Amino acid sequence: RSRPSPLAAATRAPELRPGEVTKRPEVMDDFVRNFLVRMGLTSTLEKFETEWYELEATGKLNKEDLGVVPDVYLYNQELNDTVANLRGQLEASKAIAGKATSTWDKFRKERDFHRMHHKRVGQEKNKLLTDIKRLRKHYSQYEPTITELKRKYELAMKEKMLMRLERDRLLAKVEAFESDNALKAEESVQETSAMDAAASAAAANTSKPKTASGDAHMPAGARVNPYATLKFDPVNVKGFTLNKTFKGHLMSVSNLALHPKKSILATASDDATWKMWDLPSGELIMSGEGHKDWVAGVNFHPAGTHLASSSGDCTVKIWDFAQKRCTVTFTEHTQAVWNAAFHDSGDFLASCSLDHSARLWDLHSNRCRVTFRGHVDSVNEVCWQPFTNIVATGSSDKTVSLWDMRTGLCAQTFYGHLNSCNHVSFNARGDTIASCDADGLVKLWDVRMVAELLSVDCGPHPANKASFDRASETVAVASDDGTVKCFSALDGHMVTELKGHEDAVQGVLFDPFGKFLVSCGSDNTFRLWS
Repeated sequence: RSRPSPLAAATRAPELRPGEVTKRPEVMDDFVRNFLVRMGLTSTLEKFETEWYELEATGKLNKEDLGVVPDVYLYNQELNDTVANLRGQLEASKAIAGKATSTWDKFRKERDFHRMHHKRVGQEKNKLLTDIKRLRKHYSQYEPTITELKRKYELAMKEKMLMRLERDRLLAKVEAFESDNALKAEESVQETSAMDAAASAAAANTSKPKTASGDAHMPAGARVNPYATLKFDPVNVKGFTLNKTFKGHLMSVSNLALHPKKSILATASDDATWKMWDLPSGELIMSGEGHKDWVAGVNFHPAGTHLASSSGDCTVKIWDFAQKRCTVTFTEHTQAVWNAAFHDSGDFLASCSLDHSARLWDLHSNRCRVTFRGHVDSVNEVCWQPFTNIVATGSSDKTVSLWDMRTGLCAQTFYGHLNSCNHVSFNARGDTIASCDADGLVKLWDVRMVAELLSVDCGPHPANKASFDRASETVAVASDDGTVKCFSALDGHMVTELKGHEDAVQGVLFDPFGKFLVSCGSDNTFRLWS
């Protein structure tokens, strides 16, 4: 069988599939022209065209010479183009590979550096752990000695306080004895007057009358308030600055109380203890441990011989300084007790509790005489109207109530707070009440008119305690934002803000002589401002 010529195969039209484009092959002369043009041989191209057209005109060209260029030449040309393209890509790839190699070297160096740094940090960590273990072992050797020294220091402070109390008692006896001798020397006492004096002395030295059951008699309804007609200069709180800071507890200091006769401060803390401090030196005088939970309130007896403490263990304890121990524990409250306050006669104690009630305790018979019921939520504060039988309570039911201790009935209720009432206090004259709530709102109430006198917004943080100065013209507020805000009780004008606590301020008190102000807070400290 005869094989087709290459020219016939090249000129044969290929079979097309749908979507393909036909590519017409170049004829011989066009191939040569394109080659000469591509190579830049213009003179050769002109000579070629002259001779080509001359041969074509004379008919000396064969048909095979006028055919298309065989596919092998076109394929070789395409291969040359492909090779040139691939060489360009190869050069670009070499450049990229060189760049990647340098980047990899850089990353390897950084990896080695970080690995070395990590090893060094690990070595330093192991060294620090070894040092910590060594220091802990070293500290454990000193801890028993420190505990023993602390115990001896507290015992020494207790003995010092007892010696001071004994000294004051003996001085009082000496003064009384000297005054008696002077009176006897100056007066020529007749027999009748001597008998009368003896009788009056015997009557004066007899104890307060008791009922048949051993209870103390309820005091008379009307007594003279010695501060009602006195006028004091207002305290210059604008000039107060932080004088001293005392960190005397392991946990938050929740309440304060000042001794009625001496410059002594009592503090209550969440570490289940109360402590007594000398002011302004800040020396520890006495510490009381006995409650099983946090201590929320402390209060001195009017004679300064006892202290009452209230606690989250649902008890109220009476501590006798002379006997150096707790002498009475009241356990009838069913939930945490927030505070307790002595009556000015010293025969009664009022307490308030989370169990929605307040109670009146008889300190002669050591029993509960009256239970004040009427609040529908926790009773957060209790205080006495000075030299009366009226006790005030502030409750989480947003009300302030006045109760008669003789009947146990609610005499008045003040409405106006929109959130839990945290604290209530009277001024020295007893005619105005200050109350504060969890919104930071402080209200002053007229006791006689049963009306709101003033409302001061100390928010948005809660106001925890409010206290009058001795002139009843300035109110200090312990705020949850770590400040003590002082405003005028006459017009509500903000006088100053005392900043120094690092956490919420839980309590604030003015010195009865107007010399300083004391505050305590959740930063485990109490601070002296003067």
